[in-house]
Amino acid sequence: MEKWQLVLYIAGYTAPSQQAIANLQRICDQILRGRCETSIVDVYAQPDVAEREHIIATPTLVRCYPLPRRRVIGDLSDIAKVITILGWTEQENT
Repeated sequence: MEKWQLVLYIAGYTAPSQQAIANLQRICDQILRGRCETSIVDVYAQPDVAEREHIIATPTLVRCYPLPRRRVIGDLSDIAKVITILGWTEQENT
């Protein structure tokens, strides 16, 4: 099983950023069950990365791998919606 690569873009450690981080952790632990690698990019600290990746809103979660890339904007609180947008299927969950 290949690991997914997910990047969460945040703008500082605000309440929405903290909520998105917690929700991403929950998704990785409960749904993806260790089958993902995550990183967090603070667009204030790394504006060049945000510009290169065309991040126009935060928090934004990007599935970098597997392709195609997919994005979810928001605090990731609707976990069912997030996994649907990311393209996670029950077949991958077994």
